[in-house]
Order: sequence, then structure tokens, then C-alpha cells
Amino acid sequence: MTISTTPPRDFNNSTIINRLKEGFLIWLDIAKHIPKSARYTIGARIENKFLYLLELLYLAYFTEREKKVPKVIDCIFNLDTLKYLVQVAWEAKLIPQKPYESVALKLTETGKMLGGWKGHLENPDKKNRAL
Repeated sequence: MTISTTPPRDFNNSTIINRLKEGFLIWLDIAKHIPKSARYTIGARIENKFLYLLELLYLAYFTEREKKVPKVIDCIFNLDTLKYLVQVAWEAKLIPQKPYESVALKLTETGKMLGGWKGHLENPDKKNRAL
């Protein structure tokens, strides 16, 4: 018996998941330099939020269309929480400006994509352009 290591659909085309994954990889580089006093508190919390959100996005991506909206809304809520925690870490001067900007940009892009996805799921006939 062989075990398939590929997801049931083409997962590599999901730019939203890839964008969040890029933000997580940036965070992993940042986390190494956070002082130990904060690395295992807010640093670990941010890392866990990233991982949880990656899981939620994965589930939302492969959920039946009729059941996607609540999962996408949950993703948006968790992304907002993650953005807030990253901002708090920056304001506490636990992470430098430039890495903060990099990860914040990925999170903002992910948020815009999630909002667009939610809008499309709620109004599939509505187009994004005016004629």
C-alpha cells in the first residue's frame, strides 16, 4: 500500500496560503532574535497563531463551497488577532522595524485576499469591475 503525499486538489495554486506561508517563514527568521524573556511568551503565541491560521486556511481551501464562508470568517478573525500580536511585539521593541514591515506586508496582503475570497463566496455573481 502506498501513501499519497499530495493533497487531493492542486494546493500549489492557492496564493493565499502561500502568502501566509511566506509571512510565517519571515516570522521564523525574526523569532530567533527575540529576547528569550519574550520568545517563549508572545513569540511562541505568534508562532502558534501562524500555524493555527495555516491549518484553518488549508481546511477552508478544501471545504465544500457551501460551508466555506464560516471558515473564511474564522480565518479573518484569527488573522486580525495575529496582526495585532505582531504589532504589539513591534511596539514593545521586540522586533526591528524592517522585519516587522516585511511580515506585516504579508499579513496585510493575506487579509485583502481573505476579504476578497469572502466577498466572492457571499456574492458569486457580483464582479469586481464597473461597466
